[in-house]
Amino acid sequence: MKAVELKNGIFWVGAIDWAVRDFHGYVTQRGTTYNNYLIMDNEITLLDTVKYDFADITIKNIRSVVEPSKIKHIVINHIENDHATGLDKIMALTPDATIYISEKGKKGLERFFDISKWNMKVVKTGDTLNIGKRTLLFLETPMLHWPDSMMTYIKEDNVLISQDAFGQHIASAVRFDDEFVTCQSMAELDDAVVDYYANILMPFGQLIKTKIAEIQKMGLKIDMIAPDHGIIWRSNPNKVLQMYLDMANGRTNLSISIIYDTMWHSTEHMTLPLMEGIKDEGVVCKVIKLRSTPMSDAIKEFWHSRGCLIGSPTLNNLMYPTVAEFLYHLRGLKPKNRIAAAFGSYGWGGGAVKEAYEEFKRMGLEIFEPGLQVLYRASSEDEEKCYEFGREFAKKTKEYHKKFE
Repeated sequence: MKAVELKNGIFWVGAIDWAVRDFHGYVTQRGTTYNNYLIMDNEITLLDTVKYDFADITIKNIRSVVEPSKIKHIVINHIENDHATGLDKIMALTPDATIYISEKGKKGLERFFDISKWNMKVVKTGDTLNIGKRTLLFLETPMLHWPDSMMTYIKEDNVLISQDAFGQHIASAVRFDDEFVTCQSMAELDDAVVDYYANILMPFGQLIKTKIAEIQKMGLKIDMIAPDHGIIWRSNPNKVLQMYLDMANGRTNLSISIIYDTMWHSTEHMTLPLMEGIKDEGVVCKVIKLRSTPMSDAIKEFWHSRGCLIGSPTLNNLMYPTVAEFLYHLRGLKPKNRIAAAFGSYGWGGGAVKEAYEEFKRMGLEIFEPGLQVLYRASSEDEEKCYEFGREFAKKTKEYHKKFE
C-alpha cells in the first residue's frame, strides 16, 4: 500500500496485517490494520505509529508524501504495542520532533524506550496544538481502553482521530466505509464493529456514554472518524457513534445463545430440545460449542443475545475446563443487561451447574433459576424437561428484554 489521502493534506500512512489471527488472545479472522495519519501543514505532524514489525512499511508510506526528517510533531494517542512500538524507528529519522502524549502515556512509554533523548510534551483534554492552517485538539479518554488513551480532533477538517475506539479488526485493500460496503457488505462491517466492542470495550460502556456526551457538549462537528484499526468512517460517522451508544446502553437482539461444551455428548444432547423449546416460544436461538469456536466469537454471540444458556458436564465436581475458561473471560468483560441460566449432565456427582450460577452472581447477571441437570444421558422424560426449560427461559428472556426496548 501507499499513502491514502483522507482529506486535503491528511493522509493514511499505516500498514495492513493480512495474516494476524491471534491478537492478544482475540481471534482476528479478518486480519487487521495499524492505522496512523500524516498531516501536511506548515508544521508536518504524524499521529501515532504502528506495530514494530510494520515500521518500515509506515516509513515507506510517509516517504511517498514527505521525507520523515521534515516531521515536526508526533502525537501518540495510545501506547499499546500495536501502535507505539514503531516509534523508535520513526524517531531515528526525525530526532528533533516533539512528541505529544498524555501524562500516563509518558509514564508508560518510558517502560518501553529511553525517552530522555526525546522532546516530550504532556497534554490534557482541551489543550491545542496549532500546526499552521490547522489546530489539533486533544481529548483524554482514560480506560478507553488503556489509562493513557486519548483522541485528537482536527478542528478545521472536522476529523476525529479516535485511536482504538470505533475501530474493527479488518484487513482490507480499501480504507473507507463506503468503499468497503461496495466491495464487501454493511452487514460484515457492522459485525466487525460488534465483535471489536464485545471483546475489547464491553467493560467500558458507562465511560463510552460519558465521553460521547462530553464530545457532544463541546459542540464538535465530526465529518470523519479515523480509528487506529480497520475502516475509516467518512460516509456516515454518526452511524458508528450511534452503534456505540446503543451497545453502551445494553441494547441488543431478542435472541438466546446456547454456549456449551461436552465430554461424551450428553450435555450436547440436551441442547437440541432446549433449542426447540426456545424456538417454539418465538425467540431466535444459536448454539455454540466452545471447543469448535474461537473464544472471541463465543463472546460476540453472548453479546448479540439478550439471554444465554451455559451448558457444562461435571468434571471432578466442577465445570468442564473450557466452560470455566469462557465464564472467567466473560467476567473480566463485566457484561450487563443479560439474563443467564445453566444446564448440564453429570455421572456420580454434580457441581458444574452450581458453579456456573456462582459465576453468574459474581458478574451481576440477571439469573433464571433453578438450573437443569440430567444424570448421565437424557431420557425421553429428561428431553421433555429440557424442552420446557427452553420455553420457560425464552418467556423470561422476552419479559426481561422489554426493559430495554
